[in-house]
Order: sequence, then structure tokens, then C-alpha cells
Amino acid sequence: MAADARAWGWDGKSVVEAANDGRIRRVARGLYVDARRRDSRELRLEAVRLVAPDHAVACNETAAWLYGIDAFKPSEQHLLVPSFVVRHGTSRIRRPEVRCRQADLALDDVDRVGGVWVTTPERTAMDLLRSLYRPYALSAADAMVGAQLVRDEDLIQRAFELKGYRGIVQARELSLLVEGQSASPGESWMRLRLLDAGLPRPVCQFEVVDRFGRRRFLDSAYPEVKVGVEFDGREFHTDAHDRERDADRRNYLTTVLGWHIVVATTETIFGFDASFEREVAALLGTPARLPRMWGTMRPEAKAA
Repeated sequence: MAADARAWGWDGKSVVEAANDGRIRRVARGLYVDARRRDSRELRLEAVRLVAPDHAVACNETAAWLYGIDAFKPSEQHLLVPSFVVRHGTSRIRRPEVRCRQADLALDDVDRVGGVWVTTPERTAMDLLRSLYRPYALSAADAMVGAQLVRDEDLIQRAFELKGYRGIVQARELSLLVEGQSASPGESWMRLRLLDAGLPRPVCQFEVVDRFGRRRFLDSAYPEVKVGVEFDGREFHTDAHDRERDADRRNYLTTVLGWHIVVATTETIFGFDASFEREVAALLGTPARLPRMWGTMRPEAKAA
């Protein structure tokens, strides 16, 4: 924190220079650590303990982060602003480096983890389903179910039990679409894009085995008609080696095994062009429901 840095003789300029040089890294807004220290759950808990009074409960994306899930929207993945909730009638945290809100909070919705009050995984997932932009909400819930922090059936039950909460209609809808097999946020966004277009629900992480017993996985698939749908994110599908590997793999799937592969990117999922849905719909022999329910390129989507 800034006060600690000053005690060690570091001014603001020194902190910036050390961060730029890679000697320290930001753990959360206003919180830095020696860059040689490995990221861990305990490190994240230590960081939260520095900014959270004892009556505050880590919630939403911060709670998910403490459970090991990155639910921050792309534009805030490097800001890591801690979010807290306090019960009505108690004082909110008023510090520039945190967010804090008041809400109803049942004792069953709170757990003590490493000296930090945190909303339970089920409450955390439900809050994210209610509050985040639809594609980000689904990808966060997918990740929490995939990490076995919460069960999809429990999310469905919780969503339909809650009444009068802001965003509960969205949470009910999305709870029925959660898929723990989804392997990345992009795959979750892509699946929601297809479902919002009125297309059938695809099979996530579908395994294709060739005649030699070699296994390949498709991000999503309609195996009955051999249509595969894949998401190429920027992290693992941009350099020449990645593109060559993807091309070889897909060429084998199409020319040897007879699959049709449709590739989505952040731009096709969040942009205005509906050709992605139309292409998949044509291969399935069914019309796509348009215009889109969502899809305008938001600023935070550009960083995905």
C-alpha cells in the first residue's frame, strides 16, 4: 500500500518505476508485491485483508478471484479493484481503491476464508449472474461450476427461489444455460451467441477420435451433423505457430473426418456482423433468430 511504500522510502515515482521494471507487480488497486512471489490464494487473501475492515465481505468478482476464478470483465482484468458488501445499517468502506455496497446478507451466504469474510461460492455465482453483462455473467458461472465450487442444479434452484432481487430475471435465464465443461470465457460467450440466435444447444468439449485412436476436442459441436464451432481467442490463437497448428488440425477434421468447422473470434461474437450465426444455422439447416439480443462491441470486449 502507499503508506507502507512511503515507510520504506518509496515515493509514487519509485513505485511506478519498480512496476515498469518488473521488480514489483500489482495484486490489486493500490497493492503491490515483490514480482518474485508466486500468485496464490494466500497472497490474494493477504492483499484483501489489508483493505477490508472486519465487517466487510468480499463479493462479486473479488470473491470469485479469491476462489481462483477470474470473473473480471476484460477491461478490468488488470485493475483488480476489490469489491465488498456490508449489511444494511453498517458503514460502507470509503476508500478510493475499493468498491463497497450495502445489501441484504444472510449468514448462510458468508464464509470465513483465511481471515477474510467472503460470500459463499453459490452466493458469489448468483451475484455475478444477476449483475454482470450477460456473456460475462455466463462465463463466470461456467468457470465456477467447472471448478466444482458450485453445482449447476443448485444455481438453478437458488435463482428460482429468489424473488424481487435486481437482475434475477437474467440470473434465472442464464442459470439454465450454465455448462461446466466450457473451457474458456470465449467458449461461453460463443455458446450464448448461438443460443440467443435460437439455435440448438451444442455439446461442449466434444471428443473426436480418428481411426488410429487419436483424440481431438472441439470447443463446441453438433455431432449429429458433424458441425464444430470453435473460439479463437487472442491469447492462444494469434502467433504463426498457433495459426499453423489450428490450420493443420482443422484441415484433418474437415478433409479426413468430414467435419464442418466454423471459427468465432471476439470481433465476430461482439460485433455487429451476424454472419457467424447465419453460417452455423445454414449448416444445421435451421434459421437464425435475428437481430441479436446482445452483441454491440462494448469497450471492455475489445481487450478480450
